[in-house]
Amino acid sequence: MIGKLTGIIDSFDENHLILDVSGVGYVVFASSRTLSSIGQVGDAASLLVITNVREDAITLYGFADALEKQWFTLLTSVQGVGAKAGLAILAACPADQLSFAIAAQDKAALTRASGVGAKLATRILTELKDKAGKIEITGGNVGISTSSSNQTAQINDSVDQDAVSALTNLGYASSDAYRAVLQVKGEGLGDLQTIIRLALKELSS
Repeated sequence: MIGKLTGIIDSFDENHLILDVSGVGYVVFASSRTLSSIGQVGDAASLLVITNVREDAITLYGFADALEKQWFTLLTSVQGVGAKAGLAILAACPADQLSFAIAAQDKAALTRASGVGAKLATRILTELKDKAGKIEITGGNVGISTSSSNQTAQINDSVDQDAVSALTNLGYASSDAYRAVLQVKGEGLGDLQTIIRLALKELSS
């Protein structure tokens, strides 16, 4: 069972790459978000891997970080969500935003993914609403070098959670609080008090 691959990017295709590991080319399927950010042909890269073994094929799925891998496992545990749909969802909605989208029951965030209709999106939201908050980052970025922007994203995610907690403590429903924070977080705000103030304005409008 393969859990991680490190090598040189040999080539890209629409939904996978070939990673040259000591002269052996591994075909690794990944989300378009990961494929576009992992590097260029000739670059060194590492991917966390899930190995899917069937009677007729052995398929490798690659992930830039542990969070994306965890979400793929959780998404594909839902009936009707195969590997293709799981990768499509991760391409349409970044792994670090999925908890918010599911907590907010944001169907539109999921139906943006290719092949995910309203019925399947509803099933995902229903089945994962109590599990989404339990996902934790168990490792740093693997395929993409750590940068200040990645660190900022993690910090902002913590601030977002604090903002949601503050709003629910004020009596707002969790789903409403998540929606309000999602609405204002796209403005690139990182200050907790500012996020809370704008989210309260959003909730009162």
